Amino acid sequence: MIPYNLHSPAPNLILLPSTAFSPPNYVTNAYDLRASGIWISTNISRRNRRRTTMSVGAEALSPVVPPQVVNRLYLGMDFGTSGARFALIDQEGTVRAEGKREYPLYKSDETIDWASSWKTTLFSLLEDVPNHYRHLVASISIDGTSATTMIVDSNTGQPLSKPFLYNESCPDALPLVKSIAPVNHTVCSASSTLCKLVSWWNRADSNKESAMLLHQADWLLWFLHGKLGVSDYNNALKVGYDPEVDSYPPWLLAQPYSQLLPYVKAPGTCIGYLKEDIRSRFGFPNDCIVCTGTTDSIAAFLAARATLPGQAVTSLGSTLAIKLLSTSRIDDARFGVYSHRLDNMWLVGGASNTGGAVLRQIFTDEELEEMSKQINPMKSSPLDYYPLTSIGERFPVADPQMSPRLHPRPENDVEYLHGILESIARIEGNAYRLLRDLGATQVEEVFTAGGGSKNEKWTKIRERVLGFPVRRATQTEAAYGAALLALRGAQSSI
Repeated sequence: MIPYNLHSPAPNLILLPSTAFSPPNYVTNAYDLRASGIWISTNISRRNRRRTTMSVGAEALSPVVPPQVVNRLYLGMDFGTSGARFALIDQEGTVRAEGKREYPLYKSDETIDWASSWKTTLFSLLEDVPNHYRHLVASISIDGTSATTMIVDSNTGQPLSKPFLYNESCPDALPLVKSIAPVNHTVCSASSTLCKLVSWWNRADSNKESAMLLHQADWLLWFLHGKLGVSDYNNALKVGYDPEVDSYPPWLLAQPYSQLLPYVKAPGTCIGYLKEDIRSRFGFPNDCIVCTGTTDSIAAFLAARATLPGQAVTSLGSTLAIKLLSTSRIDDARFGVYSHRLDNMWLVGGASNTGGAVLRQIFTDEELEEMSKQINPMKSSPLDYYPLTSIGERFPVADPQMSPRLHPRPENDVEYLHGILESIARIEGNAYRLLRDLGATQVEEVFTAGGGSKNEKWTKIRERVLGFPVRRATQTEAAYGAALLALRGAQSSI
């Protein structure tokens, strides 16, 4: 079981649970890998054990000496739906530098090559870290969009297919997944990582023997540490990993595609040193370590520093994601609800496809700012929409066939914007009520992260619709939460 007695040595920092308090100095066999928090199943074939042990274990034979934390800095990077950010913090959590990049849109056969786009952005962000701070960076971590799935070659790390994005559905795989998973399990959603894996497995004619599943954050971190096949249990949740018992379940390991599953460690766990070529290229120190990451919504929750049951974080970015700190674990795929472990409590929630991306399809940033000023947030809008950018919804209703509803459109654009903002607030309210009805702790206060947190009129609309206090988190960026994970990794490895 996961220990309940983890406490941060720095004030106000939230620590994720870990099955190991520090990485081993030497990793020499499968038992050492298990002791370090990497879960290895005896059900995995001998061929696959050899392959994955070589990709993870062989490069970990050299000792990892933890970096000194005094006067050091910690780098977190957030890879969201429309762009990426970095945050560089010190031991007290003060931001020393930050920046953002839009994704360059590379195209291949009229489709966007997201893998190349993310890789380019990763190195652009590293280049954006101020030169005079780079030699102080002790650790690095990355968050990525939940259920963004990559199938890569286990020898080269190169993608074997285009990435499956966070909001992509694979309804062709859902019946098979439902036939092997427990009823209403988190993976029983067409957009789950497992459905994406099964869909690829059923379509692939070759490369199955050398294939490996990684999540977006895992793959990007690989460029930094060089050890293929390592993930974290926040990202691995939607492929079927059970954070309560800290293992893949037997029903999943019995499947032929289980050989593709990555090793799983706690978020914010040291994987190894930053690769030498990266250190020399960007000027990072020799003792800089790379830590396992998390999902973007978990990173946003960590950034907000909500610590009490009943406190929640709504991330208003391109999509809407909510996380409620609860004493009870709730998982119900009928409604897109799932729980992440956080120390001795659970982060219960889900992610809707509504959000800021819908607004940007209709209005410019300047229009949003000016028209929001003209809205009376105390007045209820009679317009009833379900704002989506395309067909399909995940939470609080899991319906891959749901169509966007953005009509009728009034002649007055301020009224139209008011109606959209209030409709998104109603979806948020329905989400929190659903969690309560399913048995989660009653929400008492909501912190807001993401770009939408800057809209004060929207905050007041949401407070009226939700019926409980809503305020902007002191830190609103997921990159800050990823930086806290990097700090935690450096501290816990001492």
